[in-house]
Amino acid sequence: MVSVLFLLAALAAGFVGFNIGGSSTGVAWGPAVGANIINKTAVAVVMTFFVFLGGWTVGRNVIDTLGGEIVRQSVFTTEASIVVLAFIGLGMLLANLYGVPVSTSMTAVGAISGLGLATNTLDWAVLGEIVVWWIIAPIVGFWCGAVVGRYFYPHIEERFAIQQSEGPLLALDRSGVVPKPTLGPGTSRREAVSTVVVFLIACYMSFSAGASNVANAVAPLVGGGLVSTNDAVFLATATIGLGAFTIARRTLESVGNGLTDLPLLAATIVMVVAATITTVASALGIPISLALATVMTIVGLGWGRATRSVAAAEIARGEVDEEDVELDALTEEPEDAARIGREPGEDVQHAGDLFDPSVVVRFVSFWIIGPSVATALSYASFVLLPIAGSA
Repeated sequence: MVSVLFLLAALAAGFVGFNIGGSSTGVAWGPAVGANIINKTAVAVVMTFFVFLGGWTVGRNVIDTLGGEIVRQSVFTTEASIVVLAFIGLGMLLANLYGVPVSTSMTAVGAISGLGLATNTLDWAVLGEIVVWWIIAPIVGFWCGAVVGRYFYPHIEERFAIQQSEGPLLALDRSGVVPKPTLGPGTSRREAVSTVVVFLIACYMSFSAGASNVANAVAPLVGGGLVSTNDAVFLATATIGLGAFTIARRTLESVGNGLTDLPLLAATIVMVVAATITTVASALGIPISLALATVMTIVGLGWGRATRSVAAAEIARGEVDEEDVELDALTEEPEDAARIGREPGEDVQHAGDLFDPSVVVRFVSFWIIGPSVATALSYASFVLLPIAGSA
């Protein structure tokens, strides 16, 4: 007979998974939705499939880390697992209500670390390795985006610039006996191929989200021996999918349209960089934030494109003023790809914002507040309540 405590633990894990679906779907598919290549319902279907694939394969490594390496498995009683999962879910729910793609992994690590601090079982070496990756990931994302934006984006844009046509991408040719799909009115072959590429890369993002985030919902259950890893992946996938179909719609709007107006080419670059960082870290068993890598890659790409009007020597000497930066660089027409820096006496064009700084500040604030609150509440709860296992 299934115990009431086990059902509560499963519900708590489902609550976390539901909120993961709301947050990670926006991060993985926001750029594609912002570029108008897929609708939100189709996003939820594809997201669910690739989350399962990522969790079933690479995600097992992260489950092992969260379920028994940060703290000892013996402290994960059923009651302790419920409390940890509750704090993870509540922190994420608050961020989702504000339409912010919260760092799920950072919140999970914070809640589990609170348990470890209260029971004196926290492995500081493992936690330190995770924190180092948290510092490295946004830096790598920013500078990958910045280098591509400053030195390579114009070359890529000249060769592969995509002009999205009005109307549907595909249509049905009914001239024959059997209708067959064909390119829509005004759709070029380049646009069709590029759209498929962006779609496939978003699938890659969904895979990386599953690889990293499935563990955040179910690792305490696996660590406490309440469910097997296979069953845990199924549970996490189902609840993440539910979140993708429901509360993810607001986060999709926030990432797809609130942060920046991404053309297809920029969306492709952002997704490749962020998904690769997250997948590599997950393969090493590091719970890492897909949201953090994605947003910082967007900011880096924008900064790199905006500073093309300034020579590298000026940047190094700190001689860059706000007026020296073309803030709308990413959405401008292709420029002379060979030229970086201004000619003597040349006026620098600057207008509009490439990305909304207030949105970036809001995202980063929640990345700090979420795990901090989860750690503090978790620690206080386990100090006051003797529900954790023995060390």
